[in-house]
Amino acid sequence: MATTNDYRLGEFTYPRGWFMIGRSEDATTKPEAVRYFGEDMVLYRGQSGRVFLMEAYCPHMGTHLAKNTTSYVVIDGTQVEGDNIRCPYHAWRFGPDGRCNDIPYSPAPPPKKACLKSWQVTERAGCLWVWNDVEGGEADYPLPEFPQWDDPTWINWTIEDLGELGSHPQEIIDNMADKGHLVPVHGSQDMELFENEFDGHICRQILKAGHRTLTSGDEGMTNDTWYTGPGILQSAMVGDYPSHMLIAHTPVDDGVVKVWYGLFVKSPNAVPTDEDVAIAKAYGDAGVQAFAQDFEIWGNKRPCIHPMMVRGDGPFDKVRIWYKQFYNPRAAAAQYQTRVNGLYISRGTTRDPWDDAA
Repeated sequence: MATTNDYRLGEFTYPRGWFMIGRSEDATTKPEAVRYFGEDMVLYRGQSGRVFLMEAYCPHMGTHLAKNTTSYVVIDGTQVEGDNIRCPYHAWRFGPDGRCNDIPYSPAPPPKKACLKSWQVTERAGCLWVWNDVEGGEADYPLPEFPQWDDPTWINWTIEDLGELGSHPQEIIDNMADKGHLVPVHGSQDMELFENEFDGHICRQILKAGHRTLTSGDEGMTNDTWYTGPGILQSAMVGDYPSHMLIAHTPVDDGVVKVWYGLFVKSPNAVPTDEDVAIAKAYGDAGVQAFAQDFEIWGNKRPCIHPMMVRGDGPFDKVRIWYKQFYNPRAAAAQYQTRVNGLYISRGTTRDPWDDAA
C-alpha cells in the first residue's frame, strides 16, 4: 500500500478540503464510532438536531466514547444530553465545543485540558461534510450548494455507501486525465472530444462520446465532470433525463479511503411520476455499475508512483501538480495553481485528430 510520502505530494499526510463523513441518517443520538484522517472519532446528533464530530477518546482515562453497550450511561439513554456527550466510564460530559462541562462526582471545576478535538459538521443535501485542515484554518473555498436537492423537478439521490477502498486517493484523482481507459473499461466509443481544465481548486474533465449500451446511433453523451477540491466529484450528464452524479471519497488512513455515490435525475414532468422515479433508479444502478468498473481496478492494482505517459494519454502530470496544492500549506497553493491553470485538449478524437505535423 502506497502512502502520501511515496507519491511525494507534500508536507501533509491528509489533504486540506471539504470531505463527506456520512449520510444524514448516519448521525443519531446514539454515538457512532467512525475513523477519518487517521483519527478515531465519534459522530452523534444532539437533541437540537445538530450533528457533531469529536475525537473518540476521553482525556480522563482514554475511554472510547462510542464503543460501549453495558455502561448505565448508555443503558439509561443519558449519553447524549442536549448537545453534550457523556463518557460511559466516569460520566464526564463534554459540550459541543469539546470542553468538559460536568464531572458528576467532583466539586472542582473541570480541568482546562479536559477537552476533545472537534470538527464542525455541515449537513447538506442529505450528507454530512467536514472541513479538514491540519493548519486549522477556515475553509478557503465553499462547499458545493447541490441546488437539485430542493428542486422538486429533480428526483433526489439515495447515497450509496460503497465502503472502504485500499487505494491512495491519488489513484482515484488520476481518473480525471485518463482518456485511455474509457474505451476498454467503460465502453466509450466514437469519442468526439476529451478536455481538462484547471482553475484554482477546480479540476474539470469534459467528455463527449458514444457508449456501447447507454447511447445508440450517432447520438453522443456529454459529461461535464469536476472536482471541487480533493474529495468531491460531480458530473453533469445531458439527455432525456439529465442527471447529476456525486462521488465523494474521504481518507480513512494513509492509503485507504471511504467512498459514497449518489445520483440526481431530472424529471421531464413538473411532478415526477412513478415511471420517472423508476427510470432514475435504473440510472443510479447503472452509474454504480460503471463506477464499480473503476473500483475493481483501483482495488487490485499496484500503486502508480510514476505514470509511464505516452502520446495519447491525458495530462496526468498536470492533475498531479494540481492535487499537490491540498497537501501543502495554503500559502503555497497559488504556486501549484499557476503551474496548471488553463485548458488542455487531448488529441486522438474526432474533433481533435492527431496533428502529425506538430
